Amino acid sequence: MSQFLGRTGVSHARVWHHIDMAKESRTLGRLASAIALTLMGKHKPIYNQSIDDGDYVVVSNCHYINVTGNKLNDKLYRRHSNKPGQLHEVVMKDMLANKGGGEILRQAVSKMLPKNRLRKFRLDRLKTFEDSKNPYADNIIAYSDEAPSVTEALKKKGLLK
Repeated sequence: MSQFLGRTGVSHARVWHHIDMAKESRTLGRLASAIALTLMGKHKPIYNQSIDDGDYVVVSNCHYINVTGNKLNDKLYRRHSNKPGQLHEVVMKDMLANKGGGEILRQAVSKMLPKNRLRKFRLDRLKTFEDSKNPYADNIIAYSDEAPSVTEALKKKGLLK
């Protein structure tokens, strides 16, 4: 009986998680590792490393990124085009000003995902926004004390019958 415990429709469904960086107190690395685990689906009872069964993650207010120490001025992001003299280095502060905190978070999560064929598809499910508005607000199910239950919220969204 216990071998069939996690094999339900709810465990296979992709859930939308929302993270508000303005309310988040975790640093960049700890938050990125938690997001990577959610994108891989390691929190589900049906986890298999060769199957892409992870959830969606929506991160808003990415400009409130939290780093420790002097990383804002010292951390370098490097890319190379494999041509001589084409090494480009950008300091974290400049990347935050030019591309925003969403790109910094996306690169941190990308480096924490396994380097295999599923990496691109998992990273596509990470949605980052610089402000509090996002087009995925209808997909996100809020889990709070005021909500009657998770199953009733899923039935209201039409995910359960």
